Amino acid sequence: MMKSFWFFAQFLHVFLVFSTLIASVAVQAFTGAYGINYGRIADNIPSPDKVATLLRAAKIKNVRIYDADHSVLKAFSGTGLDLVVGLPNGYLKDMSANEDHAMDWVKENVQAFLPETRIRGIAVGNEVLGGTDYELWGALLGAVKNIYNAIKELGLTDVVQITTAHSQAVFANSFPPSSCIFRDNVKQQYMKPLLEFFSEIGSPFCLNAYPFLAYMSDPENIDINYALFQKTQGISDPKTDLHYDNMLDAQIDAAYAALEDTGFKKMEVIITETGWASRGDDNEAAATVNNARTYNYNLRKRLAKKKGTPLRPKSVVKAYIFAIFNENLKPGPTSERNFGLYKPDGTIAYDIGFHGLVSSSADSLRLSSKVQVSLPPMN
Repeated sequence: MMKSFWFFAQFLHVFLVFSTLIASVAVQAFTGAYGINYGRIADNIPSPDKVATLLRAAKIKNVRIYDADHSVLKAFSGTGLDLVVGLPNGYLKDMSANEDHAMDWVKENVQAFLPETRIRGIAVGNEVLGGTDYELWGALLGAVKNIYNAIKELGLTDVVQITTAHSQAVFANSFPPSSCIFRDNVKQQYMKPLLEFFSEIGSPFCLNAYPFLAYMSDPENIDINYALFQKTQGISDPKTDLHYDNMLDAQIDAAYAALEDTGFKKMEVIITETGWASRGDDNEAAATVNNARTYNYNLRKRLAKKKGTPLRPKSVVKAYIFAIFNENLKPGPTSERNFGLYKPDGTIAYDIGFHGLVSSSADSLRLSSKVQVSLPPMN
């Protein structure tokens, strides 16, 4: 009798561990190493169904949008594309204050489209901490918790991951990477409680990292080849004695250093935005087609290797590229409207190995066969 009970107890333990592992794998919003952001602040880009065709042809499986637009969610139904939807910053105060509104939003914009549309994550706000609206800082964690609780109550925690993306503005310094810490006015009151909750639910630290912007801020002291993944002397971190041959790896390891300083050494860093503008104003000399092609082509090669960084060699770097299209209605400098891998008509902005969409004489959609660069599929 006791022997049978012991075997049952052992079986139950193994089953529970196995079930936990399955759940932890299922909740991963990102598969592979390469993804893309689908921004739509434009009045001249292809319809969502054509975008789905474009992404499937490019074999880009991971996609982020900045809202939960139903036309996009319907168009992506049955495509097999893994989608992260966004809860815009304008909703945060309401979602933080009202659990019922959070539940309604999840039911209407997530649950209603599952499982046909593969919604794998909800990004709650974007670049909130470190931004200029301090009221949003205080609302972020409450919104995150209420959205998560809605997901939990609906039984979707093994399907949908909850995250929020940060800009570099949350850091006090990031050079050398090992010296990076969170800003004092962000760290204790806002970032640490957020990280504690994300650690509990198994969410990663999401970072929008742009070597383009870093180079533009200090072109006299930064080698552009270092920003573009080109051959360069690189930099060495005197504290860790690690060498960096590209800026993105250094930015990622700076985030890992800040997380470790705050007590979250095991939290994964995922790049939720990175890219290079192909056109800019007179004071944005680095925003050229050649530089954009170089950055995005070399980034694609780097991600295809599925390797880590000098500080975290076993943690595969994962990144969402910004963005699919040039967005003609975005405010700000010219560069803001020219981060796309594709032109508004669906043709490629420059060649890094992806197909473009071309309208035939019959006005039907077909795939351009003109591809000059050969790289492995990015899924």
